[in-house]
Amino acid sequence: MGSHPENLPSPTTPAGREGLEAVLARPDRAVVALDFDGTLADIVPDPEQARAHPGTVDALAALAPKVAAVAVITGRPADVAVRFGGFAGVPGLEHLVVLGHYGAERWDAVTGAVHAPAPHPGVTAVRAELPSLLEKSGVGGGALIEEKGQAVAVHTRRADDPQAAFEALRAPLGELAERHGLIVEPGRLVLELRPPGMDKGVALARLVAELDAESVIYAGDDLGDLAAFAAVEKLRTGGADGIPGLLVCSGSTEVPELAARADLSVPGPASVVEFLAALAERL
Repeated sequence: MGSHPENLPSPTTPAGREGLEAVLARPDRAVVALDFDGTLADIVPDPEQARAHPGTVDALAALAPKVAAVAVITGRPADVAVRFGGFAGVPGLEHLVVLGHYGAERWDAVTGAVHAPAPHPGVTAVRAELPSLLEKSGVGGGALIEEKGQAVAVHTRRADDPQAAFEALRAPLGELAERHGLIVEPGRLVLELRPPGMDKGVALARLVAELDAESVIYAGDDLGDLAAFAAVEKLRTGGADGIPGLLVCSGSTEVPELAARADLSVPGPASVVEFLAALAERL
């Protein structure tokens, strides 16, 4: 037991409190899963400059040995999240798994290897057409294209009117994605074009089943995390075979849909890291 259990915030819902109590009772059967951008890393104008919030690695290294697994589930390529997070070769993080591209890729700390499928041909086609589409849209240099290997994303945070640019691009990017067999995943001033079939909910449910976990915590900040929230909600309503879970929202102003379904809301990555450190101390 840690000496400062009062630092662990209390969920505001009965289901959330039950989820946290289950983790505290049997931590070795618990999965703690986390989004990266906006949850462990602050949102920045250039996604290539995103880095895990100071203290993240220390908190995860303290927590990971005490639970069945800590998983980072992200839309980024797995190796990018590992690099930006500083997760490789850290003592204590042997139980860390990074599920990149919404679970299509997997990096295990124990082996340091990434397992990934072949790229979807539609991503290559979309990548070639995007520059001209953005030029015709009038958004032009206000949009930033992010290469994600198995996907490609368009950020509008740098535009003169970021929200207007985001709205202007939704329809043309939707048509482009549909033409090449992809889907569009909207987020906080970002539209990601990626293959269908995988989402954070599928990835999380598979990991929970793989580890035969008895409880789960998931923390996220954006629309792409709604699928993981739904997976936890489904797991904990499974009757006698249900798995208790705690849903944490990192920041609540930009994505009210997520905050409304959370059992616990914290202001952002700094507070997520504080929560993880307090949880590790309590276990």
